[in-house]
Amino acid sequence: MTFALNIARSITGQPWKWRGEGADAREPGYLPDDLVTQLLLARGCPRDALEAHRNPTIRAFMPDPSLFRDMDAAADRLADAVQRGEDVRIFGDYDVDGATSAALLIRLLRDLGLAARPYIPDRLMEGYGPSGEALVRLAGEGATLIVTVDCGAQAFEALAMARETGVDVVVVDHHKCSAALPLALALVNPNRLDEGDEAATHGHLAAVGVAFLLGAALVRVLRGRGWFATRAEPALMELLDIVALGTVADVAQLKGLNRAFVAQGLKVMARRRNIGLAALIDASRLTRAPLCHDLGFALGPRINAGGRVGQADLGVRLLTTEDPAEAARIAEQLNQYNEERRAIESTVQEQAEALLAAQGNRAVAVIAGQGWHPGVIGIVAGRIKEKAGRPAIVIALDEEGVGKGSGRSISGVDLGAAVMAAKDSGLLVAGGGHAMAAGLTVAADRVDALADFLDDRLSAAVARARDDRALLIDAVLAPAGVNPDFIAAIEAGGPYGAGWPAPRIAAGPMRVIKADIVGNGHLRAIMGGEDGRSFKTIAFRQAETDLGQAILGAPRDRRLWVAGRAKIDDWGSRPAAELHLEDAAWAD
Repeated sequence: MTFALNIARSITGQPWKWRGEGADAREPGYLPDDLVTQLLLARGCPRDALEAHRNPTIRAFMPDPSLFRDMDAAADRLADAVQRGEDVRIFGDYDVDGATSAALLIRLLRDLGLAARPYIPDRLMEGYGPSGEALVRLAGEGATLIVTVDCGAQAFEALAMARETGVDVVVVDHHKCSAALPLALALVNPNRLDEGDEAATHGHLAAVGVAFLLGAALVRVLRGRGWFATRAEPALMELLDIVALGTVADVAQLKGLNRAFVAQGLKVMARRRNIGLAALIDASRLTRAPLCHDLGFALGPRINAGGRVGQADLGVRLLTTEDPAEAARIAEQLNQYNEERRAIESTVQEQAEALLAAQGNRAVAVIAGQGWHPGVIGIVAGRIKEKAGRPAIVIALDEEGVGKGSGRSISGVDLGAAVMAAKDSGLLVAGGGHAMAAGLTVAADRVDALADFLDDRLSAAVARARDDRALLIDAVLAPAGVNPDFIAAIEAGGPYGAGWPAPRIAAGPMRVIKADIVGNGHLRAIMGGEDGRSFKTIAFRQAETDLGQAILGAPRDRRLWVAGRAKIDDWGSRPAAELHLEDAAWAD
């Protein structure tokens, strides 16, 4: 086996390997590719699709919306509602994907002349997804059509109750489905088990991406009916900023159509035409046009904060308002909620990590705590997953003995399917999700049984995933090569995110010039190379780990190879390169 830089075991205990090794045959006469081509090929891009992936456009990747089951029925029913001026409600989940999906449809329908209204359930009082009581209440208020977004694919009881009132329900979702489907006028979801092969290849779309396809189908139907003979067609592409935000924040894989959504959506976002998004960018203290990682780490968490610890509908209200003063007010409110979320999250994480240490080495870390805030358990589950190197489910137990759980998985382990199987076996009150994330409701006295079930079902998959663990390296640089020009060059292979990872570089050999702990357990270090150049590194939440301790205690005469993601540090008077450190290995 060939190891990158001959590193078979790093400080964190993993081998370093070249990304994409063996993916491209070295034929006689083969000429080395340019940097961006190498990055694209290493991420699975076929050679005949290189140009499409260099500048991903909607035209190149957009499928015919009619490929998807029930899409035409959903578009026809929405077109009827537009032409009749019906009372339409958009029922969205309380996270970023739900908020952006709802906002997209509301803005589109408003441009078509229909004032649809949102309904976002309260996380604590109503829980995830549509409840029968809420749907019946909306019907009683006069709604003739309800569109659920980012939820509804498993809402059997709720949709049956809605059917009895006579209200039509269209479901727009992307979560895993069972073989049986709930009663709905239309259920659009590329992850339906009865979906066609071509449509099923789009199962990686976030709900907001599915909503965009429905929007395109709706405009096409209305065009065919002559609706635009006396009015302008809506600028559907101007909604791509919302699609990009929901796609990245929901950690959807950035391949195929999702790459086009994000690449083009960032361009729309830079024009600041959505008043609410512009206010959110300002509240996030961004002084430049947002980049892909800003959607996941700056804007997304603030939208999410409303549903986690504040008012669930703030995100939709922000993304749909046309009033700059209201937008600024909501953005600042979300900013404050995000600060509250961080404080609550820190407390829950500390308690969860203490329980993790006493749990043992199960395939899935299932951790439950009394009184934990349900709004932060998903974030904490992600932190536990990273710390433990295996899937994690964090469960908040209430006084009635009911637990609300959120799970995060590792690559190669389908947690959503396992949670649905646990529900089918009677262990859960409710549950569902997708491969990398899941949500559930469980009785307190069934938590141990759930852990046993997941251990039996997923132990082999988790073992395989952990055995295959390696740090994948894209390039090796001398310290002088870690500079803003190089970072600008590799950005041409983006956007980067889930399923299309940002390039990881190795640099060195280096010596630790200075190292200290900053913030909440972050390791900061200045590294110097033999070429006389140095740069700053930061390793988030790593101060107490083997990696952090090794760098803090590194002798001045020992050299290291360091690996991580090169980023631009734009806090100073001029941009500088820094390395977000993920691993290191002794060079001598």
